[in-house]
Amino acid sequence: MSGISITLQALYAGERRMERELLAVAERHRADHEVHHVAVDVARWSHDHVERIAATAQHHGLHLPDPAEDPPPDPRAQEPEHAEPGPDLLHDLRLLHLAANENSLNWETLAQTARAARDDELLDLATGCHPQTVRQMLWTNSLIKTLSPQLLGSKAGMPDPDRSWAALPPPVPPGEP
Repeated sequence: MSGISITLQALYAGERRMERELLAVAERHRADHEVHHVAVDVARWSHDHVERIAATAQHHGLHLPDPAEDPPPDPRAQEPEHAEPGPDLLHDLRLLHLAANENSLNWETLAQTARAARDDELLDLATGCHPQTVRQMLWTNSLIKTLSPQLLGSKAGMPDPDRSWAALPPPVPPGEP
């Protein structure tokens, strides 16, 4: 299997996961209207990316399932029993940000490979989808910056000491994007 096929598969899986996670976050935090509505809107971008990736993959001899054949699960089935709006929202936003970052790296890899191979179809795919993935990252980062002091700086937003925060990725050092 070629590196292009591997990258297309990684993008397909990553954008599918992003769509599902965005819809799950939208459902879990439906009381926060900005989070709910923006998450639903940007999940459509990931859905569109998946469709474009699948179509392009066909031209490269790779069959990826049609997204319509594999609909996202009901996000309510993933809802935690005792959701804490502050810490749970921040946790979800961090995970979304990391997933978007991974997709962004894969888009960049595909774009560089397409340039080197002079493959206009792959380059059009990457340059058409990557900016929306970057906007997903900017949205999550902006919310994390805005909500962290509000949610974690007040007693109401403090995490439950019994909850395992060890599963969270380490924070990004100051000064790094």
